[in-house]
Amino acid sequence: MSDLIKNASEQLRELIMDSLGVLVAEEAVPSAAIPAFNIEIPADKSHGDFAANIAMVCAKSFKMPPRKIAELLVEKIDLTGSVFERAEIAGPGFMNFFLGRKWFSDVVENVLEENEEYGKTDFGKGKKVLVEFVSANPTGPMHIGNARGGAIGDCLTSVLQWAGYHAEREFYVNDAGNQIEKFGKSLSLRYQQVCSAEGEKIRTDAEGDTETVCRMIYGEDGNSDMFPMPEDTYRGQDIIEHAKNYADEFGSSLVDVSDEERRRVLVDYALPKNIAGLERDLKKYRIVYDTWFRESKLHASGETMRIVEKLRETGHTYEQEGATWFRATDFGVDKDFVLVRANGIPTYVVPDIAYHYDKLVTRGFDKAINVLGADHHGYVPRLKAALTALGVDADKLDVVLMQMVRLVRQGEVVKLSKRSGKAITLVTLLDEIPIDAARFYFNLREANSQFEFDLDLAVEKSSQNPVYYVQYAHARICSLIANLSSEGIEIPDRADLSLLDNPREIELIRHIASLPTEITIAAKNYDPAKLTKYVIDLATLFHRFYDACSVKNAETDELRGARLMLCKAVRIAIRNVLALLKIDCPEKM
Repeated sequence: MSDLIKNASEQLRELIMDSLGVLVAEEAVPSAAIPAFNIEIPADKSHGDFAANIAMVCAKSFKMPPRKIAELLVEKIDLTGSVFERAEIAGPGFMNFFLGRKWFSDVVENVLEENEEYGKTDFGKGKKVLVEFVSANPTGPMHIGNARGGAIGDCLTSVLQWAGYHAEREFYVNDAGNQIEKFGKSLSLRYQQVCSAEGEKIRTDAEGDTETVCRMIYGEDGNSDMFPMPEDTYRGQDIIEHAKNYADEFGSSLVDVSDEERRRVLVDYALPKNIAGLERDLKKYRIVYDTWFRESKLHASGETMRIVEKLRETGHTYEQEGATWFRATDFGVDKDFVLVRANGIPTYVVPDIAYHYDKLVTRGFDKAINVLGADHHGYVPRLKAALTALGVDADKLDVVLMQMVRLVRQGEVVKLSKRSGKAITLVTLLDEIPIDAARFYFNLREANSQFEFDLDLAVEKSSQNPVYYVQYAHARICSLIANLSSEGIEIPDRADLSLLDNPREIELIRHIASLPTEITIAAKNYDPAKLTKYVIDLATLFHRFYDACSVKNAETDELRGARLMLCKAVRIAIRNVLALLKIDCPEKM
């Protein structure tokens, strides 16, 4: 796994330090501590392939003008045998460095040699990272926010793996607590509606699908005079279907039992189906988790209350009006919060603390990354405060806060109705647009940015659709190679790559070379959107090259062979990025 940009940057830093050593030895500059300096890639490549601010930062230490320092460095720096061919001074003392032609040839050869491994780095050094994402409430189907969180979390995990981490995916199943109580209450009421005399008659007499039957039972507004649904219940279509299906299968056997028993039986019936549905829908979305971790496991093992005891033993709790409070203000949080209510029932945050303790201590992950909705902003400091109180390094927990996305169709925002339960779910979204488009679009922007998802554009087969545009670039290369092969022209094993000196070719190669660096940055910043931007830019640069530099009708056979090798390198880079994002890479379009 090679990163030729990183290697060049490191070599340049060494060359600069060596030349400074010579200047100090010759007493051309004073012997002083060398301040930290930056080596960057200029946005304007006419200013060089790399730039260094060494002369600027040394001015104070050396008590010399930056321009003078730069002149001394350019005079002494020895680029012989390096990947650089020359150095120039700009303005008051900026130093610009230009790569030699061989470096660009090496890039193409390196990509072809590494092939499916190209882009991978060792940045993570094999550290164990657990990425938890989606973790949708199992009491209902996944909504559009889960669709974005799923794409971000899954692609982020792949980015971390490509960057050299041992990264795993985890889904936290909230199968205990208030939401399950609410789930059971909702199921119980819907079941009683369905089993009522009117409900039985409608189910027997009516023809049509479940939605039609259920609308006849409980009305258009989601309520009914028979067993009315309070505000604190779920009113989605899925709840009604579970109730109807149970009644179809087992009849009215639960009508005369206690409400507690009815709720328990219905939850035991419906919850496994919901969890299986979540797993099925996520697999359709190309997401497969390493672990499905159940909250109920923490309660059953006693870990939830053991966490409270640990906090109590270390003096970080106090009792007030029968409840146990955590001294969060001791750790910079704006106010303390309740761990255990006066009735002895822990609040929702306790199993969350226990869960993260399990991640970082019991299972020993070096880093836990959670992809959460932006509404969790205030929750994170409380969780970190509790971990700190437990002796856990809270910096081991990182949170990616994700903004919601607005769906747009024909220029209008698609309205979602929570009351009727007819919100767009992950499944309905994937029935409408290709999976490739969903995964690509949800990673077009940083997680913390809001953006509009254009449903019409996502299915459009044009250059305006970014995922289509990228896939077309790959297919265009495949078609080119196949057509030339049919004419007896194959990609050569070797070619004189130094012939690739057209500005479009150089620009394209430079961008190909940046893939390992982009993957490292994406991993460092937890931002897989870096890769969608990279591959869109790569497709753009390829199309420009292809239009400006004929491959089939190149001036010489040697140049055609070199350009074919470049095309193959582009194809590899596109394919690897799309594979990382779990997006199809068609050879024909």
